[in-house]
Amino acid sequence: MGYNFGGGFGGGNMQALMRQAQKMQEDMKRTREEIDGTEYSSSVGGGMVEVVMLGNKTVKAVRIKKEVVDPDDVEMLEDLVVSAVNDCISKITDDEEARLPNLGV
Repeated sequence: MGYNFGGGFGGGNMQALMRQAQKMQEDMKRTREEIDGTEYSSSVGGGMVEVVMLGNKTVKAVRIKKEVVDPDDVEMLEDLVVSAVNDCISKITDDEEARLPNLGV
């Protein structure tokens, strides 16, 4: 009395599941590459400081208007740069979560 379970461990169903998992991995990799190559920008202080980052969180540019450069208040400029960088990172993270929900980024 032999039992035939279609090739063991699901047979054709397991192969289909493996193909589906591989496609998901390829799609996620392609999306990750798209995000990594996308430019995100943030402008703070009424446009006085702008930061441009790539999706892989590499800073590409920092633009500072001359009017915001005050040697007597360097801390304000530092705060604006930090704020712009953090805002860019937040935009990237939001995009990652929206486009790659299964990664748990």
